[in-house]
Amino acid sequence: MNTIQIGNAPCSWGTLEFGGLGGERLTYSRVLDELVDAGYKGSELGDWGFMPTNPAMLADEFAGRDLTLTGAYVGVALENPAKIAAGEAIVLKAAQLLAAVADDLSAAVQPFLVLAGDNGTDPVRTKNAGRITPELALSAEQWRIFAQNTNRIAKRVQVETGLRTVFHAHCAGFVETPNEIARLLELTDPELVGLVFDTGHYAYGAGGGETILSALDRFADRIWYMHYKDCHSDILAQAKAEQWDYFEAVRHGVFCELGKGCVDFPAITEWLRQRDYQGFITVEQDVLPGMGSPKASASRNRAYLRTIGL
Repeated sequence: MNTIQIGNAPCSWGTLEFGGLGGERLTYSRVLDELVDAGYKGSELGDWGFMPTNPAMLADEFAGRDLTLTGAYVGVALENPAKIAAGEAIVLKAAQLLAAVADDLSAAVQPFLVLAGDNGTDPVRTKNAGRITPELALSAEQWRIFAQNTNRIAKRVQVETGLRTVFHAHCAGFVETPNEIARLLELTDPELVGLVFDTGHYAYGAGGGETILSALDRFADRIWYMHYKDCHSDILAQAKAEQWDYFEAVRHGVFCELGKGCVDFPAITEWLRQRDYQGFITVEQDVLPGMGSPKASASRNRAYLRTIGL
């Protein structure tokens, strides 16, 4: 495997990990069909239960469409001892499913377990996404617990399934800003925990500070996987000026189609090529259920990436 391949994810069709959002949720078969029609070669799993959880059935769905299963995102309240057991159980179920399907498909690219915090559930962090100040951060003890749980879960995933874990920094969570990303990486085992670098969430969460290219350099040794997501400068500025919460910004389309926002994808792609990045880039355009025309947007996103050589 020596080329970059392009995948997508159910979140681009409004299938987000956040509960109670309402709107139309498409079937997994329609999402996969549209994803293939739009020109993608891989897909993440989506939230648990959206796609079949029987390994043979899921493998058939992917094999029949010549798709690679690239990963599974699981949010866990890593700072909360009372909730960690339930979250960890879902992580292990997802990882076991990924590993079984990868084995069934004799996959050339192993999927990642994409671990994240329980984003969008803390009212203060959700209200202040994109405007996080140091006093809104985890305490030293919360950081210790958060990192300890991240390491332990990643170790279990590795031992029990052979898969690698990447952490997803995410707006409306406790790991959003550049310094919070750095703190998590300092506290976790580099042999166990990598980073999925999400360009859109980084642009949103950096608050106008560190650039994406400088962040890529800063975190280069831990970046194992990439999410390509764009962020609309005008909507981001309006969200800050009017102090929208995270979901209001998403509802207004802060995560726009690729090439229409502030993310410099040609420069990022060149950065990846210089470092011989291999495997999948997953395109994501987070929308709420029922928003927009996902297949048309996914097709335009894929067409844009072709213009920059992907």
